[in-house]
Amino acid sequence: MTAANAHPTQANAEQRYIVHRSDLPLSCPMPSMALWNSHPRVYLPIEAERECQCPYCGAHYVLED
Repeated sequence: MTAANAHPTQANAEQRYIVHRSDLPLSCPMPSMALWNSHPRVYLPIEAERECQCPYCGAHYVLED
């Protein structure tokens, strides 16, 4: 278990997430989220449009610099 996953946050707890370039490549759930109660990890293409939505849970991600 890595330091980022030592105390994972709840997956799919919010419907809107602000992410930064340091979070790329973007996946839902994100690496800091617990996977046991979530959908399979999917990588999301956010770079071009700067926004995207997870096809599994509908979470909306917004890329900020």
